[in-house]
Amino acid sequence: MKFRVLLLAVLISFCMLVYPAFTMDISSPAFNDGGFIPDNYTCTSYNLSPPLKWDDVPAGTESFALICDDPDAPFGTWVHWVIFNIPKDVRSLDENVLKVSHLDNGIMQGINSFGKFGYGGPCPPPGSAHHYFFKLYALDKNLRITGEITGEKLISAIKGHILEETQLVGLYRR
Repeated sequence: MKFRVLLLAVLISFCMLVYPAFTMDISSPAFNDGGFIPDNYTCTSYNLSPPLKWDDVPAGTESFALICDDPDAPFGTWVHWVIFNIPKDVRSLDENVLKVSHLDNGIMQGINSFGKFGYGGPCPPPGSAHHYFFKLYALDKNLRITGEITGEKLISAIKGHILEETQLVGLYRR
């Protein structure tokens, strides 16, 4: 019996070395997870999209999608950014992504809750800090959707195609 337990432990250890359990991760050089978002990325300043980077992408990824939203908004979740068809070999978004529907590399942006394409930074009413969730999805396909894509439409389109998801949370208050 001891031999079987020892053999099982050796096999499990070997499998963990051969097949490590990576988990996709997203981060920003502009702020830490759970930290405050600098003013440059908000409506009180330049309203730039923050730089983002990710790694440990799951096998089979064909594209990425990202939604940034604020569930603390007074009238329900406020969507700040809808961006999708990010190519599978891309591992970052630079600061200040253009606010247009189609980018040169095939990336598409949807309509945020401000009614505009691209990123719209945090702009909460004065008071307590709001939480801004930058949710990244690794998808098993490129999306073939057209028109003005909202966060809700994007979530509907990616159902059944999410290989893995991760998030970065930033805080902001005025």
